[in-house]
Amino acid sequence: MNTSQDMKLELSVVIPLYNEKESLPELYRQLTDALEKAQLTYELIFVDDGSRDGSSEVLEELAQKDSRLRVIQFQKNYGKSAALSVAFEAAEGEVVATLDADLQDDPYEIPQLIRKLEEGYDLVSGWKKKRRDPLSKKLPSKIFNRVTSLLSGVHIHDINCGLKVYRRFVVKTLHPYGELHRFLPVLAHLNGFTVGEKEVVHHPRKHGRSKFGASRFTAGFFDLMTVMFLSKYLKKPLHLFGILGVLSFIGGLGILIYLTILRLSGHWIGNRPILFLGILLMILGVQFVSIGLLGEMVTASQNSSEEYVVRRRINF
Repeated sequence: MNTSQDMKLELSVVIPLYNEKESLPELYRQLTDALEKAQLTYELIFVDDGSRDGSSEVLEELAQKDSRLRVIQFQKNYGKSAALSVAFEAAEGEVVATLDADLQDDPYEIPQLIRKLEEGYDLVSGWKKKRRDPLSKKLPSKIFNRVTSLLSGVHIHDINCGLKVYRRFVVKTLHPYGELHRFLPVLAHLNGFTVGEKEVVHHPRKHGRSKFGASRFTAGFFDLMTVMFLSKYLKKPLHLFGILGVLSFIGGLGILIYLTILRLSGHWIGNRPILFLGILLMILGVQFVSIGLLGEMVTASQNSSEEYVVRRRINF
C-alpha cells in the first residue's frame, strides 16, 4: 500500500508511544480504516520513546507492509515532548494530527477535527467531555485545565488532550521540551494562532496502565509558570527581574533613608528589625538585577535546540 509520490500529502498523524505493544496492531487498523474512509492521503509517524516491551518489533513488522507508516526509534526514554518535537520536524502533511497510542483516543474523530479546523482555526483540540478515567485522574485534570485556562487566556476545556489537529505551519513553530507538551494550545495561542476545540469520544484503557502518575499535575503548575515566563520574558529576562530588583531596592532604600533621618534626630535605631528588612531588600534588589543581566547574557549566547539520540528511522 504505497502513496504516490506525486500526490499531495494531506495529513501526517503523529503517535508518540512508550511500551504499547498490545495496542499497536489494533491502533494501526483503526487509523488506516478511518483515514481511507475519509479518502485522505496520509503518513503515520510512530515515535517509539525507548520502549522495552517489544513495541519496536511490532512497528518494524507493520512498516514492512505499509510504506506510509514511518517509525522513529529513540535510544532511550526522553518523554512525550521530545517525541512530538522530533515528529513535528519530520511531518510533511498539510495538516498534522496527534493522538496517544493507548486506544483511548478514537482515530475516527480525526476527519471531524479536520472539518472543525477548516472553520478558520489553526489548532483544534479534542475535548474528552465524557472521560473514561478514574476520579483520581479526572478531578485533578479538571482543576488543572481550569487554572491553565484562567491564567493563559486559552478558553478550552481539555488543554492536555492527546487528540489534536494542527495546520502544518503551526507545528513548525512549536518546539516542546521537558513536559511542555501539556501546553501546546497555550504555546500556539501565545504565538498568535487561533485555537478551538471539539468534543471527542474517549474510550477506557484496554491494555497496560497509564504512564503518568498524580505527580504530573503538581509538576504541571510549575510547567505553566515556565510557559508564561518564556512567552513574555524569554528574550528579555531583565524586564522581569529588573522590575523586581528595582522595586525591592527602592523599598529598602526608602526604609534606610527613614531610619537615617531618625538617627540624625537623636533616636537609636540599632535594635529595630526594620533596619535589617531595609538591608535585606537592598541586597535582594541587587541580586534580582544581577540575575536579569545573567539571563540576558545566556539568552544572547544560547542555542535553544535540543538533541535526542535517534536509534533508527524506518521508511523515511
